[in-house]
Amino acid sequence: MLLALCLYAAAPHASASSDFLEDMLTESGGAGVGMVARAEHSPYRGAGVRFDLLPVYLYESEHLYLDAYRAGLKVDFGPGKRVNAFLSHRFESYPVDQVPSSLAGMSPRIPQTDFGLSYEQRFDWGNVFAEGLRDVSGISGGAELRLGYSLQRRRGNLKLSPYFMLAARDARLNDYYYGVLPSEAAADRPAYSPGGGVNATVGLNARYDFALRWHFLAGASATFWSEGVRSSPIVDNRTQLAVFGGFAYEFVPTPRKEDLTRLPVTFKLLHGKSTDCNLLPIMELGCSSTDTVDNTGVDSFEIGWPFVETPHGWPVRIAWYTGLLRHEERGYQPDFWQLNVYLKAFYWGFPWSERVRTRIGFGGGLSFAQAVPYVEARDQAARGRNTSKLLQYLDPTIDVSVGDLIGDKALRETYVGLGVSHRSGIFGFAQLFSNVNGGSNYIYTYVEWQM
Repeated sequence: MLLALCLYAAAPHASASSDFLEDMLTESGGAGVGMVARAEHSPYRGAGVRFDLLPVYLYESEHLYLDAYRAGLKVDFGPGKRVNAFLSHRFESYPVDQVPSSLAGMSPRIPQTDFGLSYEQRFDWGNVFAEGLRDVSGISGGAELRLGYSLQRRRGNLKLSPYFMLAARDARLNDYYYGVLPSEAAADRPAYSPGGGVNATVGLNARYDFALRWHFLAGASATFWSEGVRSSPIVDNRTQLAVFGGFAYEFVPTPRKEDLTRLPVTFKLLHGKSTDCNLLPIMELGCSSTDTVDNTGVDSFEIGWPFVETPHGWPVRIAWYTGLLRHEERGYQPDFWQLNVYLKAFYWGFPWSERVRTRIGFGGGLSFAQAVPYVEARDQAARGRNTSKLLQYLDPTIDVSVGDLIGDKALRETYVGLGVSHRSGIFGFAQLFSNVNGGSNYIYTYVEWQM
């Protein structure tokens, strides 16, 4: 829950928000990747310390932003004033593994997605924000109002941001995560409803720019829960402490932002089939069979927006991709849609690329499915593991230029190739993905072209 409560602002026009990754990028239109590790005292009795990994994907334009767990629209009006509308992942849930005895026999409480509106303003004496959030995923139906203050100070490459925040949570939110239903009551766990209450959080976040485009992040916080939550039979009555540390690398648009509109947009069509092979053996060409019992498949249309093109003359391209993928479930369950958003890098500096351009690509990002794919649900059930609609997305590919193959210069930027559509939960270490340990792979063929 630390990441939902952290406050961080790092851009020159520092603003205030409960999103510690807001304004991380120093140039509009850029992107960033990284990883954050965190540890916190679980609020649940007997659950001890929880550890978590958070993959970081960043994008920011004039009005649109995306980070590891939040995406939204922003509007700046007047000096130091901003309004945001966003969707945010809530980092609250029961432990998936090693469930403590205090929660034994209770129905799992899972993370939810909140819709939020916020107002931020900067003053000479600090930054303030107000933020309202409500569950839109049908999990708790609860709501929360946050009020916060932060102060930014810089010493050389080091930026420090102490902050304070109050969070007023309604009864539905607290009852879902920290209450006990009558059907869950036991001899040492009476039915309980904590009701609404106000939490207080104090903390310190830091950012150190230790090399060009490399940023180190760290922070610590203490959350004081409301009396109703602290009195719950499943909650430890203590201050919740949390720490985090990580890094991010920032990609700056190349060519310059005003020239990016000259870069062509790319389009991609793919068709694939499920495979029982793991990702690494597929990439090593050690496993390529799509002969599976379920015989499920995928079709997808993707659009790519390049923002880094041959920097320093290197044979490299980096682009954002958004893909709408259709799962063909062959009657095992209704077909459904999946949205993929990912950052992808290409390299084509091979000795033969002047004759036949050959690209290898690797993408990473987020994947949200309307339903859990059948192959994931089947394999996870066989292992006694949980599932999640939101997972990490990886997209390794290799392709060749159609124009070079047939001798038509007009088709040199049209490619055919092979790839893998991969979803997974980072071996159970990521609370963002419900600590899922497992996933799915689809081997696909595709055609990609520029316009």
